[in-house]
Amino acid sequence: MKRVIVFVIIALGIGLFFFSKKGKKAKNIALSYVVAPNYINEKGATISERINVPEGYIREIYAEGTFKNSIQKYPLKPFDAKIINYDGSAYIYQKGHVGILEIPVPENGLQQCADALIRIRAEYLWDRNEKDKIGFNFTSGHYCSWKKYAEGYRPKINGNKVTFLKTAGANSSKKNFYNYLNLIYMYAGTQSLFDELPAINSIDAVEVGDMLIYPGSPGHVVMVVDKATNSEGEKLFILAQGNTPAQSVHVLKNLNDPGISPWYKLEMGAHLEIPTYYFNETKFIRFKDI
Repeated sequence: MKRVIVFVIIALGIGLFFFSKKGKKAKNIALSYVVAPNYINEKGATISERINVPEGYIREIYAEGTFKNSIQKYPLKPFDAKIINYDGSAYIYQKGHVGILEIPVPENGLQQCADALIRIRAEYLWDRNEKDKIGFNFTSGHYCSWKKYAEGYRPKINGNKVTFLKTAGANSSKKNFYNYLNLIYMYAGTQSLFDELPAINSIDAVEVGDMLIYPGSPGHVVMVVDKATNSEGEKLFILAQGNTPAQSVHVLKNLNDPGISPWYKLEMGAHLEIPTYYFNETKFIRFKDI
């Protein structure tokens, strides 16, 4: 029986060699039978629990309570959850994610790609009772802090000129905090984040919580939500994004490298394709005070 199997395999190989153009067809057929490793734990309830690390790599460990650690432990919806748009409809494309973060999508449609990551950072500071650190630049460059907003100061915007006037009563409630974030969503974005935040100039320096960004209108930004390193110092990353239209924040598959998906190998300055978007250049920024 073993000889028959060997003969069939040899015959198949010879047939593919003679009937394929320069071996390309044979290669494609062979590849179609290669089963990519599965690094997904469908029962995993957080980012790091949902995604296993490839053999030879070790997941980066961060101190408890840090922003990086909180991202790795960010809760996920059940594995079969769909990406939902702000209007409650299912997003048209459901093949590019392995997890949905437990972040509500406001019905106002304002919480798009940069806004979703701003929310993650702002809620972390709120939960840590570091509210005085909550603040973001408008695209105009003017800084808008939660502290001043809670005191009743509101922006008066005239073109690129912004002044802040006390026009409301003091209100430090969680509900008002989300009113503040809606304001940030309206006047901040990828360009303001890129202009305001420090750049990360080496892949070796990229950490969980950093953001891969293309600034502009429209631009796009995704967050590094997990990281692993092997004995040679080679690094792999997990990415998550919000999107336009405003929709569920989701952990991305790597459709171009299924052998390591959902992990990504990243190279500074290189192009990068992710589900639904293409970065011409890979560059990173980091939230302040991390």
